[in-house]
Amino acid sequence: MNPEEVRHDLIVTIVPKGAAEKALRASREAGAEGGTIVYGRGVGIHETRKILGVAIEPEKEMLLTVVPQTLSRQVVERIAEAAQLNVPGKGIAFVLALNEVVGVCHLGSCSDSSGDTDGDAT
Repeated sequence: MNPEEVRHDLIVTIVPKGAAEKALRASREAGAEGGTIVYGRGVGIHETRKILGVAIEPEKEMLLTVVPQTLSRQVVERIAEAAQLNVPGKGIAFVLALNEVVGVCHLGSCSDSSGDTDGDAT
């Protein structure tokens, strides 16, 4: 990797169903270009619920956001504020450093693989 290449982080935000859109809006306001919402189920220590003695796994949304490392802190802080992650049971966010990113051209990670350097594809 060239030293001038931008390094990226993956911000993973896991919130109760219905809260990921708010976190996505907050991340975009903080400078992220977008995100991907994935649906799932899971239980944290503050979320154990039972109905008629049967444990229920709450539905979750996971927001995946790739950002340049220079934006990670401000995006995570904005997500935490908007999604109220400091409140038990509201969710969690964490950041993973990415060694390589391919296919996200607007983040500067794409190059023309056709070998055409003058822009005239013939």
